[in-house]
Amino acid sequence: MLDIDFSARISAIRSTYADIAAVTDLPKLDREIAELEQQASAPGLWDDPAAAQKVTSGLSHRQARVKKLRGVESRIDDLEVLVELAAEMDDEDSEREAAAELEAIESAMQDLEVQTMLSGEYDERSAVVTIRSGAGGDDATDFAEILLRMYLRWAEQHDIPTKVLDTSYAEGAGIKSATFEVEAPYAFGKLSVEAGTHRLARISPFGSADKRQTSFAGVEVIPLLEEATEVEIPENDIRVDVYRSSGPGGQSVNTTDSAVRITHLPTGIVISMQNEKSQIQNRAAAMRLLQTRLMLLQKEQEAAKKKELAGSVTASWGDQIRSYFLYGQQLVKDLRTGHESSQPDAVFDGDLDGFIAAGIRWRSLSKND
Repeated sequence: MLDIDFSARISAIRSTYADIAAVTDLPKLDREIAELEQQASAPGLWDDPAAAQKVTSGLSHRQARVKKLRGVESRIDDLEVLVELAAEMDDEDSEREAAAELEAIESAMQDLEVQTMLSGEYDERSAVVTIRSGAGGDDATDFAEILLRMYLRWAEQHDIPTKVLDTSYAEGAGIKSATFEVEAPYAFGKLSVEAGTHRLARISPFGSADKRQTSFAGVEVIPLLEEATEVEIPENDIRVDVYRSSGPGGQSVNTTDSAVRITHLPTGIVISMQNEKSQIQNRAAAMRLLQTRLMLLQKEQEAAKKKELAGSVTASWGDQIRSYFLYGQQLVKDLRTGHESSQPDAVFDGDLDGFIAAGIRWRSLSKND
């Protein structure tokens, strides 16, 4: 039989679960779900699309959170039954199955435990992620596309829906930039620790001298805010350009000028959108994202002013957050947390949970210092 102390480990899991359930306040979540379900079933809900979106999104997020918590509790109960049956029948196959499920539940508990640290104002929100290539020529644009795939693969592995909103392809390899939505509870809280400058060091596949090339890409993460529609933007503050959506190599993927680029003249913020089929839909989506950015910019300016008045202007986050080494030593290392992986291929294929969890813990500790 396997040398595993199931009793002690299951007891530890139950203790951790009890702490998480207490912090999460399940009874309160149940009450909020009941209230939102009542609002969602009200006649005329969609007479006000913005309010309806807020209700349905809030309901969906809370239901997903409760389902996840209660699902783990049910798995712990089932595990105890499986362990008892394996012991009674002296069945090593059943014990191996129990051991595998034990590790899976422990991993799920770590994820729930990290989630309790996500208490920021927008942490519960879905996210909008933008990746931009930096210095490094073709290597940088190629790196930006690698990062785009990495985050989409991470979402896919967690069954999280994503929608690419805009992609600007480079003339050579890769992309200049891409923006996509990640539609899931706590997507912003988790992915916000990925924001910053990422550095890739490798033997360039685009050079002829087998020289090491360092390239950079920036990741920006903002929350998806329904209430951002309350931000009023005067028409004379924006310039709207329309153009045809395009794919790699400049090939047209649309025969009409449906893509939209909105420039906010006072701030210089530019939003491009080409995912939707019509110009009207792309303009509406671009305006919502612009309103979100302006709301966040206002809050950042207010926070910066408060820091200035308090006499503190030091930043806790550096620009460069992570390095990816693909020559000699194969390594991905986070420069804030020290978390690292010797399997960059797995990381680029979406294995980011360790980095995200370490980033959330680091941020939580930094706030408490």
